[in-house]
Amino acid sequence: MRPTLVPGDRVVAVRCRRPRPGDLVVLADPRLAARTLVKRVAAVAPGAVSVVGDAPDASTDSRTFGPVPSVWGRVVYRYGPRERAGRLR
Repeated sequence: MRPTLVPGDRVVAVRCRRPRPGDLVVLADPRLAARTLVKRVAAVAPGAVSVVGDAPDASTDSRTFGPVPSVWGRVVYRYGPRERAGRLR
C-alpha cells in the first residue's frame, strides 16, 4: 500500500470530535508538542485514539508512543502540490 501523503504535501483538516477508524487525522506529537503529525486512526477507545502510519516500517505512531488522548482534526483535502490536489478519503 502506497502512503496517502508524501513529504511536501499540504493538507486541510477540519475539527472532529469523534474520529473513526480509517480517518486521516492531525495531532500533536506526544514526544514533542511543537511538532504536528498526520496519522491514520487504527482504533478508538473511551478517552484514547490509537494511530498508525501508512508506511508502518518507517512510521512513528501509537506502536511507539501509545494511544493519544485526542486529535485536532480530520484531513479532508490536499491542496499542494497542485498536481496531487484533491479530496482525501
